[in-house]
Amino acid sequence: MSVHLTTDLAGCVLRPWRAADRDDLIREANNRKVWRNMTHTFPHPYTERDADLWLAIAADPGASIQLAIDFEGRAVGGIGVIAGEGIFAQTAQFGYWLGEAHWGRGIASAAARALVDRLARERLFARLEAQVFQWNPASMRVLEKAGFEREAVLRCAASKDGYLIDTILYGRVIGRSQRPPNESALKAAAG
Repeated sequence: MSVHLTTDLAGCVLRPWRAADRDDLIREANNRKVWRNMTHTFPHPYTERDADLWLAIAADPGASIQLAIDFEGRAVGGIGVIAGEGIFAQTAQFGYWLGEAHWGRGIASAAARALVDRLARERLFARLEAQVFQWNPASMRVLEKAGFEREAVLRCAASKDGYLIDTILYGRVIGRSQRPPNESALKAAAG
C-alpha cells in the first residue's frame, strides 16, 4: 500500500511516521484528554521513551498500517489498522487519535475517510472494526462519516480512568460474506 494519502481537507495528508516527528508526537500525545479516549496501550504521561518506542513500532508495522496525520506540515495525530490473525486475518481494528488543539476542525474525519477509502479500493481487509467509549460521541461521528455502522453496545466492556463503561462497536464491511458449503457438499468433497 502506498503510504502517502491525500485527504479531502486542504493541508491534511496521511504519511509514514518519521524520527523528526518525535517532538510533535510528544506534544500532541501527552494530554490526559487524548489518553482518556485511547486503549490501555496508549500511555499517560507520554514520555520521550514512549515516543521512541512508538516510532520504532510504526517503522515496522508488519501487516498492520500506522500513519501520521500530518496537518500543515506537522504530525498532529495518528491513524491506522491493526491486522487480525488466524481466522480473523480479514478483520482489522481501525483506530485514530488527534491532538486536542486540532479537535473539531474536520481533520479526524478527513483522515478516517481517506484511509478507509484506500483500504476499500485495495481490499486489504474484508472488515474494519472500531470500539468507542460511551463518552466519546465525537469519535462516533467520525466513524459514521467514514461509512462505519453502529453494530452493538458492549455493556461494561472497558475500565478506563476509574470507570467501568460501555463501548460502542462500529464496523465497516468491505468484502462480501461467502456462504460455507453445506454438510452434504463437504461429505461429497471428502469422497
